[in-house]
Amino acid sequence: MRQPPGSCSVLAFTGLQDTTESTMKFEFNPKEGIDNPALSLAEDSEPEGASQIRFCLLKKGAGDNLGFSLCQEAEGMCPIVRKVTPGGLAYRRGLRDGDRILEVNGVNVEGMGYLRVIWKIKSSSKQVLLTVLEGNTYEVAKALNRDLNQLLSRYGRPRLCYVPRGSSGLGFSVSAPEGVTGVFQLSVLQDGPAHKAGVPHGSWLVELNGVSVKNWTIAQLNQKLKQSSSPMGLLVMDSRSEEAYRQCGVKVTAALADASWVPFQVTKLQMTRGEDGYGFLMKEEMSSSGKRAQFLRDLEAGLPAEKAGMREGDCLLAVNGEIVEDLDHQEVVSRIRSNNQRVTLLVIDSEGSKFYNMVGVSPLVFYDDEDVPSSFLITWGSSSPGVVQEQSWPALIPCHCQLSSNTAPPGQPDPTPWTFAREGHDGFIQAF
Repeated sequence: MRQPPGSCSVLAFTGLQDTTESTMKFEFNPKEGIDNPALSLAEDSEPEGASQIRFCLLKKGAGDNLGFSLCQEAEGMCPIVRKVTPGGLAYRRGLRDGDRILEVNGVNVEGMGYLRVIWKIKSSSKQVLLTVLEGNTYEVAKALNRDLNQLLSRYGRPRLCYVPRGSSGLGFSVSAPEGVTGVFQLSVLQDGPAHKAGVPHGSWLVELNGVSVKNWTIAQLNQKLKQSSSPMGLLVMDSRSEEAYRQCGVKVTAALADASWVPFQVTKLQMTRGEDGYGFLMKEEMSSSGKRAQFLRDLEAGLPAEKAGMREGDCLLAVNGEIVEDLDHQEVVSRIRSNNQRVTLLVIDSEGSKFYNMVGVSPLVFYDDEDVPSSFLITWGSSSPGVVQEQSWPALIPCHCQLSSNTAPPGQPDPTPWTFAREGHDGFIQAF
């Protein structure tokens, strides 16, 4: 089906690069996994159309383009992959022009707002896993009113759990096949710490405190459990999903997890500057992971920061929708000062920061904001009436959408590398 003109929005992604590890295997047991990360599933027992489902695993790095654009054809539909660069990372991982993205890191994106899908891809931590379906197959399935969730039901997401040590221990025991490494099943005690933390009885252990257990013996695991401080981060999953991911050659990490049981959440703070400022100090300090991060200190009573819900020691994750975890202090300061009247911050409290540092994933991976579709702050560009540009930062801006007639000074380049070219009445192409 040819896409009608003027009806899609396209985003070209950057910031993910290839690695030398061209195949990923998930080895929970001695069976040999299929070693193609973009494998089509083709078991006779699967529903019709499942043979077209593919998993494209892309590992994050710096510098290179991902090599595809994302297009939203119509509200309620899955995003379309466009402009796949021949020989690029996405192409080598099996992504093709016209593919429909069904999931991002195991989260179903059908019907999700276009900008929320962008956020999920951009905020992914060490890897992003795209579940895709060939375009024609998708259109036939939609025309026949087939439930695409039936094709995805066998791929349950792993679960990330925050498990404190109680007076009687962790509340679970471990069993493993004799002579086999990396295969650990958990027996969870009713109402014990693990059970209360959301660890399912009979689940398989994937990671302990952000480290894969696939090469550990049972003795090594027991030693690690004894030595680990409280609380612990357990990444677990059920055997059926483990088998499905393993057959697809997908390496399971915390970035793919359901973190709804973790008691720490990203908080959005929206503040309007008062006569005495916002009422907080930002200090660059060493985080528990050994990296420098920005922490919010010395809140002043009654000023905007305290009123917005800021807590002493909050770790700053994003400013006006731009992820700042890897920026230095002065760069973050400039983002906050880009608008003298208001700012929107994404933060997590100090304990949450420690936990996510321990398990090796950014808490932004699990952040989802229903307001993201209205969060781009856009100004009209200077090159033509058909071009709009983001004001001063290449990122999602979690505040109300604003339109103005501001333009760059004559003869000067626009202040942002993101350009949205209007297609028809309601579509935009974004290029870097």
